[in-house]
Amino acid sequence: MMTSDFDQYNDHHEDDDIEYGPSKSQVKRECHHLTDIGEEILKLKAEEIRSLELPDELLEAVNTALKIKSRSGLKRQRQYIGKILRSIDSEDIEARLRKIQHRHDTNTAQFKRLERWRDRLVDNDRKALNEIIDLYPAVDRQHINQLIRAAAQEKKQGKPPTASRKLFRYLRELEDEKDMADS
Repeated sequence: MMTSDFDQYNDHHEDDDIEYGPSKSQVKRECHHLTDIGEEILKLKAEEIRSLELPDELLEAVNTALKIKSRSGLKRQRQYIGKILRSIDSEDIEARLRKIQHRHDTNTAQFKRLERWRDRLVDNDRKALNEIIDLYPAVDRQHINQLIRAAAQEKKQGKPPTASRKLFRYLRELEDEKDMADS
């Protein structure tokens, strides 16, 4: 039986429709990604790990990893955690992990912003004081001015920054009150 060029062409292109799945490189990238997720989990505090609501097997593996002191043993345990993550639906865990990390990033940014304000206030930056008064209308102007004067005096005399810390705490209280009111 003779086949035409057209039939050979069709036979050849039917093979193109076969789905082979992810490439070996893609599988390796996913494995490394899940191992990295496991490492990120290990960096969290105990209460944050609990908030992830990990399956029992994974939670046990994480707790074991936190107790291991040997580098090679810890490496094997991290790989085991990655293996467990591959065997379960890890998207929910990853989403909760990202939410915790975002909260850390937000807290760090807020902390740095409050530090900058404090430093500007201690350096007698009236514009910074006006920004704070605009942002936090409930601010006790007399109290914040007393804190600013005490912190500036401390800095000028080279004393430990006790008043400066009080000023920072007061700014943080104002921020927390505003967050509570916004909620």
